[in-house]
Amino acid sequence: MDAWLAIASKRDLRAYAPTPIPPEVERRILDAGRISGSSQNSQRWEFVVVDSAKQELSEAVWAPHNVATATLVIAIVGDAAGFDVGRASQNMMLAAWNEGVASCPNGIRDQDAATRICGGEVKMIISFGYPATPRDVDARSADAWSARAKRAPLDELVRRI
Repeated sequence: MDAWLAIASKRDLRAYAPTPIPPEVERRILDAGRISGSSQNSQRWEFVVVDSAKQELSEAVWAPHNVATATLVIAIVGDAAGFDVGRASQNMMLAAWNEGVASCPNGIRDQDAATRICGGEVKMIISFGYPATPRDVDARSADAWSARAKRAPLDELVRRI
């Protein structure tokens, strides 16, 4: 998939099909996080794949259904700064979308529970799965996807000084 098309067409999806994510796709998603940039290349994170504790972890986020029904849940754990966590998260979500796998970052409601379950301070929980309702990304151009996004227009967000 073209990078601009992936960026323009990617939406946070919260309804997943029960289709398993193949191991090679999971590895590519995780590797996308690994190779993302971090401040001074510090890489102060660990990517925790949550399998057996998925239901328990779902109770630690604001929207439990996202995590409970995902076929892959990854927690970013460690001392990474927010900017670095964002870079790794976005890399993983775009790599997933390139493979047709939807994703959604999840807000942490109970940090203590998330930390206990994942074995360290949880900075981000991302749910992944094939969309319950498939999307035809190639049905429109990247510019058409961009135009349909429910986002403020550029002229309201950009200023020159």
